[in-house]
Amino acid sequence: MKLLHIDSSVLGPHSVSRQVSAAIVDRLKQATPSLEVVYRDLTETPLAHLSGSHLAAAQGAPAPAELGPDLAASAAALDEFLAADIVVIGAPMYNFTIPSQLKAWIDRILVAGKTFKYGAAGPEGLAGGKRVIVAISRGGYYGAGSPAAALEHLESYLRGVFGFMGIHNAEFIIADGIQVGPDHREKALAGALQAATSLHAA
Repeated sequence: MKLLHIDSSVLGPHSVSRQVSAAIVDRLKQATPSLEVVYRDLTETPLAHLSGSHLAAAQGAPAPAELGPDLAASAAALDEFLAADIVVIGAPMYNFTIPSQLKAWIDRILVAGKTFKYGAAGPEGLAGGKRVIVAISRGGYYGAGSPAAALEHLESYLRGVFGFMGIHNAEFIIADGIQVGPDHREKALAGALQAATSLHAA
């Protein structure tokens, strides 16, 4: 069994999503000691955002020599994702959606012919056998029925992305209201960590 652990917060050790994603991985490693973990920190080793040259190369155009490292990084990110049985992602909300570092990673794994394809009946996901668990942290309250629910483009976006790849049962552990005040932050973090330690093993 292989697990891919992705973090995208720019806050380092102060990050709630990083603490919760680490707790998720610890829980799964305790349940399956032989679990092989690959870790990718998208802020320490960021992927470049897509360029016209990259898209042209992906569509078969000759790639300029200077694009070589970028294409290699892209292939490595995709290979890590394809090889993983479990994917754990730390995803904080920045300005109502995902960090740009996480978007750059998604742009390298959402690839026609690899994680989805188009058929006679429309798009078909090719990554449906994976388990995806996302640790979300949000400064305010964005749950269904909340006044700010219409601004929630983090969980909804990730559900859509992974669903498009055939992963329709992604799991989310959410710490809400962490910027409301210290008490709210502590309560949200404690609740998310408890949820992480209570995850089912398989």
